[in-house]
Amino acid sequence: MERITILDGKRIVLGVTGSIAVFKAADLASKLTQAGATVDVIMTEAAQRFVTPLTFRTLTGRPVYTDLWNTEGDGGLPTHIAHIGLAEGADLMVIAPITAHHIGKLANGLADDLLSVTVLNMRCPVVIAPAMDGDMLEHPAVAENLRRLQERGVIVIESEEGRMASGLMGRGRLPEVPTLLGLIRHQLGREWGLLRDRRVVVTAGGTREAIDPVRYITNRSSGKQGYAVAQAALDSGASVTLITTPTGLELPVGAHVILVESAQEMLDAVLSCMPEADALIMAAAVADFRPAQYADQKIKKGDKDLRITLSHTTDILQTVGEQRRETGYPHILIGFAAETQDLIENAQSKLRRKNADYIIANDVTAKGAGFQADTNVVTILGADGSIVTLPQQTKTAVAEAIIQRVAARLQTVPRR
Repeated sequence: MERITILDGKRIVLGVTGSIAVFKAADLASKLTQAGATVDVIMTEAAQRFVTPLTFRTLTGRPVYTDLWNTEGDGGLPTHIAHIGLAEGADLMVIAPITAHHIGKLANGLADDLLSVTVLNMRCPVVIAPAMDGDMLEHPAVAENLRRLQERGVIVIESEEGRMASGLMGRGRLPEVPTLLGLIRHQLGREWGLLRDRRVVVTAGGTREAIDPVRYITNRSSGKQGYAVAQAALDSGASVTLITTPTGLELPVGAHVILVESAQEMLDAVLSCMPEADALIMAAAVADFRPAQYADQKIKKGDKDLRITLSHTTDILQTVGEQRRETGYPHILIGFAAETQDLIENAQSKLRRKNADYIIANDVTAKGAGFQADTNVVTILGADGSIVTLPQQTKTAVAEAIIQRVAARLQTVPRR
C-alpha cells in the first residue's frame, strides 16, 4: 500500500471496544500505519477478549494502551499520564468498533476506563463506528445516545446492513476497511485540506455510445486517472461530484456520484453541476463520435457486412468553456488530451480552443502511461504559457499535482 498524503505524518488515536468486528480494526490500524499515519491504539478490557494487544503493537509498531492506572511504556507521549498524553496533539480519534455500552458511556459523560477518559480530553474531531448484533442499533436508548453525541459534534459512521455474527440479517455491521479508511481521509481533508468549502466536479471513464440494446462503441479508458483526481480533491477537503461511466473501480468514499454512459448523458450531468462548481476537471475519455442511428432491437449477423454511420457528439469541454465566458463558472477549467502524436502541438491547440486553464496531455502510447496503467507521464500546459512535464509516477501523484494547481488558483477566488 502506498503512502497517502493526507494521512502521512498524522497522529490518529484508535479506540477499540469489545466486538467481533475487532478484526477489522486490526486491519484498519495496519492500513493507516502503511499509509504513513502514527496510530496509538486504546483497547478496552472486552476488546482484549477478541484480539490481544500484541496484535495491534505488531501492526503499528507502537505501544498499545489498555490500563487507566498503568503509567509505564508511554511510547514517547507528551506526558506520562496516558489519557492526557494520548489526547495531546492528536489529529483525529476514531473508535471502531464501538459497542452500545461505550456509546452510552460517551453520551452520558461516564469515564471509568482509559478509552472513555481519553475521549473527554480530546480536542480533535472524534469519529465513532457502531457495531452491534440483533436489533440493538434500533433500540431507542442507543438511537438517543447516538443523537446526543452527534449534537455535540461527534461524527458517526453509519453501520451497514448484512449478515451478522449471530446469523441474523440486519443493520449493525461495521463497514469494511476501505470504507472506514475513505471516511477517515474525508474527515481529515475537511480539517486540513486546501479546498475546504470548495466544489469540484470530476469526470471519469470512457463513454459508451449505443449501437443497439447489446452493443456499443467505447474506448480504452479505465477511469483510474479520473478516480485518482476525485480522491485527491476529497483529500483536499473539497465537496466532490464524480460523474463517471461504469468502470468497475471502487468509488471514492465521500464523493457524490452520478453514473452516466453516453457523451450526451455526461454533458447533461456536467451542465447541471456548473452553476455551483469552483472547478471542473474533465478526465473522462468522451467519445467524439456516436452511431447516427440506434437500432431498437439487436442487429442480427446476416450475410452482409454491417455499415454504421457515425455523427459527432457535443464537445463538453468546449461547451463549458463557452458558457464560462458568460457566467464565470467554473472558476477553474481543466481538460485532458490523450494523444498518439504531436503531443504538445495538439494540447496547445486544445487549450486555446476550449478556453481552459490547463490541459493535461499524455502520450497514451508511451511506456508506463495512458489507459489501464497505474502510472502516467503527463505534461501540464497552462493558459499562462507554462509547460511542465512530470516524470513517470503513479496516477495518484499526478492527481495531487493537478489538485495543487487548482488550490493555488482558487486562493484568489472568494469562497461562497
